[in-house]
Amino acid sequence: MPVYRIHRMKETPRLAFRSAAHAAGLAMLKPKDFELAGDVDATSPYGAWAALHGTAGALLVGDVLEHPDGSLRVYKYVGFEEARWILPEVRTGLESVPLAAGPASQGSPPSA
Repeated sequence: MPVYRIHRMKETPRLAFRSAAHAAGLAMLKPKDFELAGDVDATSPYGAWAALHGTAGALLVGDVLEHPDGSLRVYKYVGFEEARWILPEVRTGLESVPLAAGPASQGSPPSA
């Protein structure tokens, strides 16, 4: 049975998420808006929801379940939908440095 990792949406982003118009399809989520909240053994996201329903750890709209293969499902009013993390672009500090050029060639190549 898969073990789903639970990511709880923080309260401030949850308020915006709950009041936003429903958009079907892939949800793009910011990792900074979530906190890791444990694991649940279940055969599917709906099995995880059922296992936690009625408990203090029940899933709330905006919470995310992460499958062991890394795929994400966000809990919405209409059920679970596919989601992905929006990862910040990694900056190296070298973006503004011009590309290195090799030595300028002096004349034509030697002939054999």
